[in-house]
Amino acid sequence: MIRRKGSLILCGMLLFVTWNAILVLLLWGRPPPGQSDVPGQQHEEVASEPTNDVVGDVLRMAGSFEAELELQKQILIQIQRHHSLWEPLNRNHPQVRAPPEHVIPVLVIACNRVTVRRCLDKLLQYRPSAERHPIIVSQDCGHAETAEVIRSYGNQIIHLKQPELSDIAVQPEHKKFQGYYKISRHYRWALSQVFNTLSHSSVVVVEDDLEVSTDFFEYFSALLPLLKSDPNLWCVSAWNDNGRDGYVDPGKADLLYRTDFFPGLGWMLLRELWEELEPKWPPSFWDDWMRHPEQRRDRACIRPEVSRTLTFGRQGVSLGQFYDKYLRYIKLNAEYVPFTKLDLSYLKEETYRENFEKEVYSAPVVSYEAVKQGQLKGPGPFRLQYSSKDSFKILAKNLGIMDDLKSGVPRTGYRGVVSFISKGRRIHLAPPPGWTQYDITWS
Repeated sequence: MIRRKGSLILCGMLLFVTWNAILVLLLWGRPPPGQSDVPGQQHEEVASEPTNDVVGDVLRMAGSFEAELELQKQILIQIQRHHSLWEPLNRNHPQVRAPPEHVIPVLVIACNRVTVRRCLDKLLQYRPSAERHPIIVSQDCGHAETAEVIRSYGNQIIHLKQPELSDIAVQPEHKKFQGYYKISRHYRWALSQVFNTLSHSSVVVVEDDLEVSTDFFEYFSALLPLLKSDPNLWCVSAWNDNGRDGYVDPGKADLLYRTDFFPGLGWMLLRELWEELEPKWPPSFWDDWMRHPEQRRDRACIRPEVSRTLTFGRQGVSLGQFYDKYLRYIKLNAEYVPFTKLDLSYLKEETYRENFEKEVYSAPVVSYEAVKQGQLKGPGPFRLQYSSKDSFKILAKNLGIMDDLKSGVPRTGYRGVVSFISKGRRIHLAPPPGWTQYDITWS
């Protein structure tokens, strides 16, 4: 099909050149004003009739040339628009240019970590195509050493610098949170550059302290069509908050979930979502703001069983919150999964909800003691039930999973259910049957 279209366009170009050659010959052969092409015959076109107004004759001729040039311009525009179809016929350009809707840039949010090199090295190592996945590094802070590290990658990346570096006026009690205000300002500026200035239709956001897995790009490429087609999804994340070694099934690296909790830490969004969020973007704590019901609007994200990102940045504005206890032990996927070749239709909302609830609520109910002491019989899965905020937090903490809630939503939760592995068995920490909505006072 490409060869056929390419042949047609090459024919069009030959016709274009031939037509212009004929046009030049005709213009050269045109008689001077006052002469007829054929003796005794007058030109029928008014513009060709000789007059005593030499300036007028020149202007009319110029108008004729202008109209002809405009026609040729339109032909050239059409050829340019179809350039990508015939370009593969050139031996020097063997690859078909990726359509804009298939380009997924990666936005790296950077500040003052020279270890951004670890992040960039892995992105470049695993990136399958520079054309399909341009890497945009947006740097805040004005840190010279970090800027030099980023510059060392040359044209392998795009280096943007956030221009506003001044402190932000905040209430006295928020002075200690100045860093969170600057991060939120930087995110807004960087995402605006990606969508409004560079005109991309999607982007994967990572921070400078994240290392990515071998199938990081494959994962997001496969899930972009689902994100575009499902209005009840608003992001795809590479992160599992409870993805520590021993709490995930390494044999199911291809397993994906819907979650009501915004995970972040390597996540993809579309331009349409940014157009919705940008006008009301918060001055600080942007990630917790994303978890408010007003932003989530009952939409879900996709997240993996085994994380496709790993954080190595203990030091930061959060002062290592959760890092030593949870984040440093997150298991990074080591098995390449060809997601683009898998059937991911099970993740569509109606299908997923029906199958997920059937699995959870048909599983036998077990006690905390049986789970904790490894006394479960059979392969599972098993259901461990909670009935209140306090019972959830006690069970989660004692079982070693993250126990905090944001607007009532537990980390990795879907319809109130948190799924994880405990002593080799799949456990669904779940509310009673008949769950309908989150209680936003559970925070």
